[in-house]
Amino acid sequence: MSEEASDVDRLLALVAAAQGRDTRLTSIQAGLLVAADLGIARDSRAFARILGIAHSVVLRELNVLAEREDVLQIVKRDPRTMRVHYTLPPRDET
Repeated sequence: MSEEASDVDRLLALVAAAQGRDTRLTSIQAGLLVAADLGIARDSRAFARILGIAHSVVLRELNVLAEREDVLQIVKRDPRTMRVHYTLPPRDET
C-alpha cells in the first residue's frame, strides 16, 4: 500500500470518527473539521480544490457549521473570491 493511500485511509477514518462523535455532521462538514485540525486546509477554496468538489458545496456546508460557534469559527471572508477562512475554536483543556 502506498503512503498516499494510507493517508487517504487515515483521513477517511478521522472523518468517520468525527461523524461518530457528532451525528449531525455530514461527511463534508466532518472533513472540514478534520482538515482544519490537521492543518490540511483552513479555507474553503483549498478544501474544495484538495477534494475536487465544487466550492459552492463547501461554502454551503461551511456556513451550516459556522452557525454552531462551538464547532467552527469564520476568521475572514473575501468577497471578491468568495474564499472563507476558518478555524476550530480553542479547546477546553479542563
